[in-house]
Amino acid sequence: MGAWMTGQAGIQVRVRFMPHHDHRIEVYHAATGRYLGPADLADQATEEQVSAVRNARAARTRRLKKDLEASQRERYAAATQAEEPQRLGALTTAQAEAELAQATDTDLSQLSLPDLIPPAAPPAGWRTPASLAALTTPDRPAPAPSGRDEASAPDGTDGRPAPPTTDEDGDAS
Repeated sequence: MGAWMTGQAGIQVRVRFMPHHDHRIEVYHAATGRYLGPADLADQATEEQVSAVRNARAARTRRLKKDLEASQRERYAAATQAEEPQRLGALTTAQAEAELAQATDTDLSQLSLPDLIPPAAPPAGWRTPASLAALTTPDRPAPAPSGRDEASAPDGTDGRPAPPTTDEDGDAS
């Protein structure tokens, strides 16, 4: 919002901004390119809110650094003779389950949705395994493979091109 905007409803404008100045934009008339004025955020956070967000980010950063350091630290039992090193760090079942549950929540590969848009069914002449056929949608035909013409597409039931056919005169087609 800007004080100069009063009574300016309905005009088309161009907006310009500096990527590192996210608090203000510059507004220009769309047709003439004349500078109209700056506009600031209408719902800009207060200094207390910004400070609270910065403090929360700093606390999260400290927690993440502490977790990283703890995950890289290994403790071993004391040994008086040559033997295989024995790791220390006993966990209760509840601690192990809580840490594993937290680890699965942050695995981004599990958050992806690969089956959101199921793949199209392959052409009717193609041999496909049952597992693939179950994952495809039969109502959408698959796009033709690029760079291939119809003659080289597999037509036979075994996946190879169909043999050439002959007409009544014995001419191959």
